[in-house]
Amino acid sequence: MTDAPQEPKLPFPAQHQDRPSLESELRPAPRYAAEAYRPAGKLEGKVALITGGDSGIGRAVAVMFAREGAKIAINYLLDEEADAFETRDAVEQHGGECLLLPADLTESKTCSSLVERTVQKFGRLDVLVSNAAHQARKQSLDDVSDEELDRTMRTNVYALVWLSRAALRHLRPGGCIIATSSETGLLGSKNLPDYSASKGAINAFVKSLAQLLIPRGVRVNAVAPGPVWTPLNPSDPGLPPERVAKFGEKNPMGRPAQPEELAPAYVFLASNADSSYVTGTVLEVMGGETTG
Repeated sequence: MTDAPQEPKLPFPAQHQDRPSLESELRPAPRYAAEAYRPAGKLEGKVALITGGDSGIGRAVAVMFAREGAKIAINYLLDEEADAFETRDAVEQHGGECLLLPADLTESKTCSSLVERTVQKFGRLDVLVSNAAHQARKQSLDDVSDEELDRTMRTNVYALVWLSRAALRHLRPGGCIIATSSETGLLGSKNLPDYSASKGAINAFVKSLAQLLIPRGVRVNAVAPGPVWTPLNPSDPGLPPERVAKFGEKNPMGRPAQPEELAPAYVFLASNADSSYVTGTVLEVMGGETTG
């Protein structure tokens, strides 16, 4: 029997990163290896495209998918390539293949290109994980500029729509789309109005698209994390270093999740052996926070 791993406890060191941020500079380093996890070949022969796959939840998902037998393509911003190299190395250490796709997701043609380049490399696409996100805390709605609103919606919502539209040219019965939502899309957050709205839109889109695609045998779901220790936090200009040190303290578990604690939810939703009857679901992984 394997004991539950002891995840890092708060407080963390006070810290801040200018954007783009790197996981390699976070202290403590986010945990993504999931050493207690036991793979079972659930994604053998599959191909997955993961946006924001260089770090955080995306990295943990990429590595766990590789351990389950999938070939991986990861998208990320070019300035974050050092993190992407580490993800690629981790995937390859588990015998997987990893295609690196640096690109900004805020344009429709770019999203289509990512899908086509993945299929060109691996010959197919089975799983799309739309995970990349933009967030910046604000003190008032007046602080949410039109430019900021546009960036948030393009990165978080439009990219999901564009990627899904492109992926559906290739997804076969048994394929799936998984979006990364957030507890803010269910509960709201007073300092993240645009981000919360974008995550709420993701939830509605997932439920709508899931219904549309049932006849095609393609499932669509989302994972809604609570606070997770990723580079998104210290690079948020609205989150001062002293608050970064206590990020997640108000969660019922008293800490943020580590990325390795989220990745199994994505495996579950990607695996037809586990979730063939699950579509249109927003799976909450929120450390005891409840919506009911």
